[in-house]
Amino acid sequence: MVKLLMSWDIIANKEKEFMDFLVQDFTPTIQKLGITPTDAWLTVYGEGPQVLAGGVVQDMETMEALLRNEVWIQLEERLQEYVLNYSRKVVKAEGGFQL
Repeated sequence: MVKLLMSWDIIANKEKEFMDFLVQDFTPTIQKLGITPTDAWLTVYGEGPQVLAGGVVQDMETMEALLRNEVWIQLEERLQEYVLNYSRKVVKAEGGFQL
């Protein structure tokens, strides 16, 4: 299993639009693409990204194909309408919280 780790900060005054996008579009679309969500963390105090999220797929080949998929590319572009400091990386999935 490999895991897609994403982090970002929500743009001020776009919180409601972001949450609508997250619930109505982002999460259902990543699931349709084959990513199983595993983590979602919101930082309410301290330093670091405001949101950390993760999801898994079976293997690296699947993940690489998914990240080249036009649906994913468009979804990622739409996400960036609501967030700043977006980053993502792919790692070997391990138990528990990962950075």
